[in-house]
This record gives sequence, structure tokens and C-alpha cells, in this order.
Amino acid sequence: MSLDKADVVKIAHLARLAINDQDIPEYAKNLSKILGFVEQMNSVDTRNITPMAHPMDVAQRLRADDVTESDQREKFQAIAPQVEAGLYLVPKVIE
Repeated sequence: MSLDKADVVKIAHLARLAINDQDIPEYAKNLSKILGFVEQMNSVDTRNITPMAHPMDVAQRLRADDVTESDQREKFQAIAPQVEAGLYLVPKVIE
């Protein structure tokens, strides 16, 4: 796909970017290459390909789910403006 000056100007306007007139041909060339690459990727048959979350087949290392802080709920609620049944009361903001 080949973009012209008007296309680049429109894209720049939509993206709220200021582009110098002398840079427009370079932007048009680069954006056309990007869109050409996207067209090339869209033409590949991927019907028998299993989607992957990550290109490398590795397991994510997870840390142990250990409690690292003490329960300070009573301390925090003691200084709260309004508390009821262990819950913080806040002003109603939605009718």
C-alpha cells in the first residue's frame, strides 16, 4: 500500500502530530513499508497455528505467595472518619 502526501497529513492530524512539509515524503515511504509488512503478515495462513501468549516456550517464574505485612486494619480504621462493621463508610457519589 502506498501512501501519498494527503494520507500522511491526515494521519498526522488524527495523531495530533506536527510534521514539517519536507519530512512528509520520508514519512509516506516509512508508513507505506509498515503497511506493506502488515499486508504480508495478513496473507500468511495461520489456521493450523496454535495461539501463544509468549514466543518462547517457557514457564513463568513465580514468587511464593507469602504474607509479608502484618494485619493493621484496626489501627487504620481507628483513624478513619467513619467505619461500620469493619468497612470504611464514604459519601454517596452516584444517585
